[in-house]
Amino acid sequence: MQSATLNIELESQTSSEKAPTPAPVLPATDENVPPADSAYGWLVVFASFFSLMFSIGSTTTYGIYLQHYKLTEFPTASESFLSWIGTLQAAMMCFFGIGVGIISEHVDTRLLSAFGSLISGLALIIASFCSSPWKLLLTQGLMFGFGGSFLYSTGLTLAPQWFVKYRALATGIVIAGSGIGGLWLSFATTAMTNNLSRQWAQRITGLLTIGVCGAISILMKRRFKPIKRERIIDFAVVRDKRFAILFLAALFGLSGFYMPFFYMPTYSVIVLKRPENWGSNVSAILNGTSVAGRIIMGLLGDKIGALNTLSIATLVSCISILVLWLPFKSFGTFITAAVLFGFTSGAIVSMIPVVTANIFGVKRLPSIMGLVMFAYTIGALVSSPPAGAMLDKYGHGTNFTSVIVYGGVFLAVSVVADIVLRIFVSRDVWKKV
Repeated sequence: MQSATLNIELESQTSSEKAPTPAPVLPATDENVPPADSAYGWLVVFASFFSLMFSIGSTTTYGIYLQHYKLTEFPTASESFLSWIGTLQAAMMCFFGIGVGIISEHVDTRLLSAFGSLISGLALIIASFCSSPWKLLLTQGLMFGFGGSFLYSTGLTLAPQWFVKYRALATGIVIAGSGIGGLWLSFATTAMTNNLSRQWAQRITGLLTIGVCGAISILMKRRFKPIKRERIIDFAVVRDKRFAILFLAALFGLSGFYMPFFYMPTYSVIVLKRPENWGSNVSAILNGTSVAGRIIMGLLGDKIGALNTLSIATLVSCISILVLWLPFKSFGTFITAAVLFGFTSGAIVSMIPVVTANIFGVKRLPSIMGLVMFAYTIGALVSSPPAGAMLDKYGHGTNFTSVIVYGGVFLAVSVVADIVLRIFVSRDVWKKV
């Protein structure tokens, strides 16, 4: 879809007969849409930034908890079962996001954000009183994922509504919140776990989630009322070949996305024989480089197109896993792979909503992203738990080859889907899409 056509569709109203010029932007009322690229849009970006910091950001630091559980608190528990805690966080955040997309058509997004702040914060506080893996699975995993879905879904879909010219950049900044959250939460969680306890680390993080995300919820305002669906599933979209390919790209992309965040910290300790605190260092490297990467990918998306950016970034992420991490066991190459993956992998998350908005329009974004969230759910479920089972069965807890190949192949398939979607949208190689 050409950018001029998209701008006219979003920012003007036309009569049944084609007008020579778009209608002027009307003042914001209940009936009329506020102007795009406005100052208030950046306040929404600011609020959404913190929403993803304490939702996805917390999920990407689960590798710190996984290392602690495996090496200290639950050494006899299987790697696969422990990885299910973090997997449920991510999967349920996406799965319940489908329902959040439907609810957001009827309920103020500010209320949804406040509700998510309370539930996800309480989940961590309750988890701090749990002393067995299965209880943590229900609280830190399932309950946090449920609460986080309200923060994640609203944060991910609001910013694209408020921007046209800077849509990819705004979305990249929002997604960077998860990277910054993962960066400082990695060090904070390690410090609190070592100096206080795992329990107090969860309590403090839970209280911060309630306080910070609850406060910024007042800014989480949608730009216009979404188009209400006659059916829960928009079958016209499902039958669209472009959506089917986008669905596969999101599914396989997310399947390969979480594995490095969960297993690179443990790999540095077990295989590379680094001190235990190196787990948090690797997690911080992944999240820190992703902050810069997501903002730069956002700028690149506005310059060359979101779909072009997504394809390139996913390809580089795949190379970092299969070409750098897999064959080499040196510490320097491992860190290079972590930096490269962290820098480019954020586009797998940040560019999908932009691509969706560009193809299908922002008014349908909440409902269509609900369907994309289902792909994210499947991707999260088939990511880390099977990788953990492979590590237990084939790697005997120390050989990560099967895990690395497993995640890398998912990314490779996602690259193919991105390229096929690019061809469906436009065969012009140099076109901005």
